[in-house]
Amino acid sequence: MTPSPRHPSVNLIAWDNGVGLSRDLVLIGDALASAGVSVSYTRHGRGKLRKIGRPIKARALTAWQFVLGGGPRFDFNIMLEHIWPEYLPWARHTAFIPNPEWCNAHDLAVLPRVSSILAKTHEAERIFAALGCRTRFIGFTSEDRFDAAVVRERAFFHLAGRSQNKGTEALLALWRQHPEWPLLTVVQNPKTARVADPVPNIRHLVDYLDDAELKRLQNAHLFHLCPSETEGFGHYLVEAMGVGAIALTLDAPPMNELVSRERGVLVTPVETGTQHLATTYGFTPEAMTQAIDTLANMDDATIAALGANARAWYLDNAAAFPARLISTITTQSPSDTI
Repeated sequence: MTPSPRHPSVNLIAWDNGVGLSRDLVLIGDALASAGVSVSYTRHGRGKLRKIGRPIKARALTAWQFVLGGGPRFDFNIMLEHIWPEYLPWARHTAFIPNPEWCNAHDLAVLPRVSSILAKTHEAERIFAALGCRTRFIGFTSEDRFDAAVVRERAFFHLAGRSQNKGTEALLALWRQHPEWPLLTVVQNPKTARVADPVPNIRHLVDYLDDAELKRLQNAHLFHLCPSETEGFGHYLVEAMGVGAIALTLDAPPMNELVSRERGVLVTPVETGTQHLATTYGFTPEAMTQAIDTLANMDDATIAALGANARAWYLDNAAAFPARLISTITTQSPSDTI
């Protein structure tokens, strides 16, 4: 009689920062758990790791537990954004999910010690393959923010959050030069916001915004302006497409991997430099002005078609992500099947 295959065990390791990385931990953990994988968490920081709609109890592990256990207690470590070498002995294999723009000299020094790179974008796949790493594309996904009950409006929205890579300052400066443009709503963390004198066509929200109101704003605005300088993945791009909005971003990797002309609007980019392993981009006022005018004059039928394509892409991508992730684990360790 053939024994039943054993589900692999995975330890997710990351800085639990209360924003993007905390969200990534939940998304990866959910995808693994849906396939029967045993998931543990080693978290650093003061963020609140939570599932959508209900809390999650994380199993944080200590060095003493490892020592007393007598050797690797996991099949896999999966480390997010940075490599934590002190946890390498905890598992038989260690995979690294990097964000190239934050992959620093410390990470590069210990990069040969990880088993493989799991790339969220093809741009990351290209970067780490060029470094000689064993690299697998897994893609990624984002939370589904769709709410059909919210009335959609031909209005402009920019979700800057806490990131300083969203092209926010350049976008605000350009909007101030065009008082004839419609209202732009900007949501930004007060720690990174630079609030200037108010103008009638910019609503700059920098106070605490609860999640329900943020979700309403995401659904209410048909046009999401996302001129990212660089992205590890691009949650605000994917969330925009998930609600059926039209995302505007730069026609540069990895942003144009997510947003195509069949489901969004692309702006001609200009290279501005690098951030660690990533190339950064910006836009000229002329290129962005043309793109804004395109959105402002877009007919209803085109808006509906692009929005439907965006939502369909989001659903297809979200459905495919768990299988891609699980496939990387079973491929790396043929003896451990799910």
